[in-house]
Amino acid sequence: MSRSKETRSGLAAFDHATAVWGPVTLGLGFLISLLAALYAVFGTGLGISGSQLWTAVGAVVATFGALAVIEPVSYFPILGRSAMYQAFLIGNISNKLLPAAIVAQTNLDEKPGTRRAELIAGSAIIGAVLVHITTLVLFVAVLGSWLVASLPPSAVAIARLYILPAIFGAVLLQSVLAMRTIRTTIIAAVVGVLIVFVLLPLLPALAYFATALAVALTIVVAWYTRSNSQRPSEPITTSVPH
Repeated sequence: MSRSKETRSGLAAFDHATAVWGPVTLGLGFLISLLAALYAVFGTGLGISGSQLWTAVGAVVATFGALAVIEPVSYFPILGRSAMYQAFLIGNISNKLLPAAIVAQTNLDEKPGTRRAELIAGSAIIGAVLVHITTLVLFVAVLGSWLVASLPPSAVAIARLYILPAIFGAVLLQSVLAMRTIRTTIIAAVVGVLIVFVLLPLLPALAYFATALAVALTIVVAWYTRSNSQRPSEPITTSVPH
């Protein structure tokens, strides 16, 4: 068997395992994550009624339902199918796993969307999780209290104020460098500015859906403003003599 056939066979087996075990592990993770909430509702005697439960479920769906659709669509081109299962089971995608995948793909000079990029993303996620667990054990469980107590209050306040924007700024820059599409980057920046500084001041009720709106509008505008070379070619029909 040639090397290319071995590669195709291995990828086919990998895809089959992903299709089987990806939903299984996500389903188990979903059930495990619900155990505490189900115990609080049915096992503690707190008197939570069915109407209160469904009201809470409705509030969560109304707040995060759009993101549940937008986020998979946004992450899939970079992560691929197998890494998507990993990412959504682990969590902290936008501020930990996605940056790790983008940095790894960029350093290995692989553009997102290929099979190799998918495997790189999965490996990067594994590395990010190992680093995260190690640092949690060392700097939070072992040294956390001492480290925070030894910092001056001003440093703690500055860290809380700027650490999240710094993380998302790094993610944004790495995404731009990885995708290498100036037109789409400009469209995304313009759409984001318009939503934050024009739409939200006029309609503050849309604040919870700002990210979803920005992603959806960027996709639509980028699709309809693509160049002719990026458009799918029309099928060529030829007449066959009878």
